[in-house]
Parts: sequence; C-alpha cells; structure tokens
Amino acid sequence: MAKGTVRYWAAAKSAAGVAEEPYEAATLAQALDAVRERHPGELARVLRRCSFIIDGDPVGTRGHETVRLAEGGTVEVLPPFAGG
Repeated sequence: MAKGTVRYWAAAKSAAGVAEEPYEAATLAQALDAVRERHPGELARVLRRCSFIIDGDPVGTRGHETVRLAEGGTVEVLPPFAGG
C-alpha cells in the first residue's frame, strides 16, 4: 500500500468538503473506494464524471484497478467544468 495525497478540484472539492486528504492504497480503484466511504453522497455522484491525473499523468480510459499508485504520489480529481 502506498501513501499519498488526493487533491480535489472545483465541484469535487465542494462535495468532499476538503481540498485534499491522504490516501493509503495500491491502486486508483482502492483509493476511490476509500474516498466514497469517507464521503458518501454527493461526492460519489461527482466522481462518476471526473477525470483523474496521477503524478502528472492522465488516467484516460485505463481501468482504475490497473492504475498503480506510488508512495508520496498525488491523485488529482478533476470534474468537468465550464469552458474546459
């Protein structure tokens, strides 16, 4: 299990109620499952529309269970936004 930071932007930040928080997970899927447990409700709905960037690398269409997280890494949670 790697430890790092989940950073929320725009609507995801509002739904989570925090700008960032730590993760402890081996994959993006595990990290997102933990996020959904900590923040049930609106954030789970927002996450379905989000894009993710892991340590500067867009996840794109890769399965979240295949995306490995690094020790000290950062998961950026980016919801769609106007003009973007």
